[in-house]
Amino acid sequence: MGQTHRNDIRNIIIIAHVDHGKTTLVDAMLKQSKVFRDSEQLGQFIMDQNPLEREKGITILAKNTAVIYRGIKINIIDTPGHADFSGEVERTANMADGCLLLVDSVEGPMPQTKFVLRQALQGGLKPIVVINKTDRENSRIAEVVSLTQDLFLELATNADQLDFPVLYASARDGIAVTDLGSEGSDLVPLFECILQQVPPPAIEDGPFQMLVSNLDYDNYKGKIAIGRILRGKVSPHDPVVTLNSDGNPLNQEISQVFTHLGLERLEVEEAMAGDIVAVTGLDRISIGDTIASPEQPHALPGIHVGEPTLKMTFGVNTSPFAGREGQFCTSRHLRARLFRELETNISLRVQETGSPDIFLVCGRGELHLAILIETMRREGYEFQVSKPEAITKTVNDILLEPVESLTIDTEEEYIGVLTEILSKRQARLVDMRNDGEGNVHLVFHIPTRGLVGFRNAFLTATRGEGVMNTLFLGHEPWVGEIVAVRGGVLVASAAGVAVTYGLNNAQGRGITFIEPGAQVYEGMIVGSTSRGRDIPVNICKEKKQTNIRSSTSDIAVKLVPPLRMSLEEALGFVNDDELVEVTPKNIRLRKKLLVERERIRAGHAARRSLDEETD
Repeated sequence: MGQTHRNDIRNIIIIAHVDHGKTTLVDAMLKQSKVFRDSEQLGQFIMDQNPLEREKGITILAKNTAVIYRGIKINIIDTPGHADFSGEVERTANMADGCLLLVDSVEGPMPQTKFVLRQALQGGLKPIVVINKTDRENSRIAEVVSLTQDLFLELATNADQLDFPVLYASARDGIAVTDLGSEGSDLVPLFECILQQVPPPAIEDGPFQMLVSNLDYDNYKGKIAIGRILRGKVSPHDPVVTLNSDGNPLNQEISQVFTHLGLERLEVEEAMAGDIVAVTGLDRISIGDTIASPEQPHALPGIHVGEPTLKMTFGVNTSPFAGREGQFCTSRHLRARLFRELETNISLRVQETGSPDIFLVCGRGELHLAILIETMRREGYEFQVSKPEAITKTVNDILLEPVESLTIDTEEEYIGVLTEILSKRQARLVDMRNDGEGNVHLVFHIPTRGLVGFRNAFLTATRGEGVMNTLFLGHEPWVGEIVAVRGGVLVASAAGVAVTYGLNNAQGRGITFIEPGAQVYEGMIVGSTSRGRDIPVNICKEKKQTNIRSSTSDIAVKLVPPLRMSLEEALGFVNDDELVEVTPKNIRLRKKLLVERERIRAGHAARRSLDEETD
């Protein structure tokens, strides 16, 4: 078949490590391309419309937008920078012909930079490097450019990829220049570089064909399939054939065709090869499926993403408070929601277990799973989840586990405490660099299970004076058990309402998690203790009234404020015999076995089983 090019369009993907300025740069490109009316109040982080993205300050979902520059349409794909959402990069890179690699002028190339650049170069994308935040006082631009060149030497798949332009930008100010030191006023040099360096999309002769790279959903339009047209053209009401990974054809019909401009989807009467489009009317469609003309229903290669590294169970809430706070509480609701998530979250895996009320969910990391839990919680779901565990596999009778590269930037005074914490988590130091000014760069190789709950310990150990990043390396032989890094917990021994007198007694044994007036049930975890065993406490116990003391004397008691845990902290805190109860209003910690008598009996049984194995 013949091949031509469309010179009126460019398709680019923006990739970088988290917090290096991707979304800010897209904001500036949208504003300077005048795709919005002057009267529109835009604010910051225009692309991050998801409330969770705005709260956490990170991009979670890949998104499409487009601008017009000198009559040429530039389709832009904004991608997440966090390693846990790298599946978003893997499935959207096939829509682009070029990539903008953003690198922070201070931090330089980071672990996720390496991952996303490898994906882009393997896909044959033409790279453009943008050194961002050049206006920062402590920027080290020359060194960062050198480190970026070293990264290209390591990852490039052909010599042409080593010939890349470098621009210097301040995305916050909307400025880019080609020569360091020259004055800039706008992003015109960046737009010009995109037009010159990014090749126009190649067009094959033949009838319509496209690969679905993303899915969206609308209450009125139903499923919306997003992808780049590889050949032919498409119009509303065109008959098409959809082919899944098994190659099974299904006849369907396109209802509407949309293209992107700014934040809007514009309905069009026709879209051609090279366009990134969104089509409706296809009820049975998944990411990685091919949509083709009935004349030539040939399937394209599917989208392959890396395997998940962590697993945890999602189950129906079985606590005494079940059904009080959630709108969707049954196994039917939970199952439908989890399997619906698979349609768009292709890095996720969901499996049914021997119990109809419990599902095994596998993801890329703690944050990947925590975002799913938080999203479901806000949608009104009530359920309980277990501690995240690493996914192991056996090859040639050798047990393998996922291992990650942990990069830490902090001050040298914290080296000792961090090394001690990480050695208990089976981490090994592979690189350490000191800049001579009291700052250190540490690189560890650590099992994925050793990272569970580490972030909170890291922030405490460094007093917030540190940055950590991780990158999945692969599977290595099991390195042994990890030393317990947590003490015991305070477990409620009776149900009722927490009172000051009971909490004051509990605070003599540890740190409490709840405040007076909170409802508790037997088996609920209400605090932590440094002792190596769990301690039952009755925080609902009130002071007896006598002719000497009155119950109102508790007013003078001053309690230590309770420790409030975020969802990520709760997931990292719980042990194997504990669960996190998640509802739209509360996050509670509990024992799997609520009754103390049953927990003691289970402990005796576990010890007997261990003794028998030893014998």
